[in-house]
Amino acid sequence: MNEQPTPPQRFDTKIAVLLREDLESWQRLNVTAFLVSGLGPTVPEVIGEPYEDADGVSYLPMFRQPVLVFEGTKETLTAAHARALSRALPRAVFTSDLFATGNDHDNRAAVRAVATAALDLVGLAVYGPRNAVDKVLKGARMHP
Repeated sequence: MNEQPTPPQRFDTKIAVLLREDLESWQRLNVTAFLVSGLGPTVPEVIGEPYEDADGVSYLPMFRQPVLVFEGTKETLTAAHARALSRALPRAVFTSDLFATGNDHDNRAAVRAVATAALDLVGLAVYGPRNAVDKVLKGARMHP
């Protein structure tokens, strides 16, 4: 008895990360991980069910849908941030200042010390209706 795979699901929402194009590889990975970590606790509907292997070993649940990663210039990131704010979409930011901090308390203080328009953004995560997120990401390109 062959079980047919479930066809891919097209979600009406999108999880997207936008990275500044001039980041080093390790920075891209670090920023992406930090940014998406904020979505699960704040937007619980993005999290699926826990996993279990054939031996009954349990694993943590993960996002229920793909995370799409984009890149763009500093200007693209600034514009996307403004559009995410204007649409009141759930979002997370990573600024260049966070590369110099070593803990959550200092990370929050570094962001709090800078006005919104002056944030030196290197990453942005956003979640929401597919068409709204697409508008936020206007001008960005898929990460290679």
